[in-house]
Amino acid sequence: MNAKIVLLIVGLVVGGLAGYLTRPEAAEIKIGSFSLEVQSDAPAGTRGGSLTSGQMQHIGIFAVIGAVLGLGAGFVADRRRA
Repeated sequence: MNAKIVLLIVGLVVGGLAGYLTRPEAAEIKIGSFSLEVQSDAPAGTRGGSLTSGQMQHIGIFAVIGAVLGLGAGFVADRRRA
């Protein structure tokens, strides 16, 4: 398998995991069409519950950054082989 693809997938997974582990603690209250989300700077604990939209964005941003870094590492690895 191509090193770029492998490192892209590894970067995506590692970035998503890092984002999940560092997501900010948040509470989301929905009443009808009104939605209120409160976040703190501390990482979220292991209290379960569903993820808020802000937490999902945090995880997604980390996953994309990890994927870009993984793809970049794949290009570097391919250039060193040639």
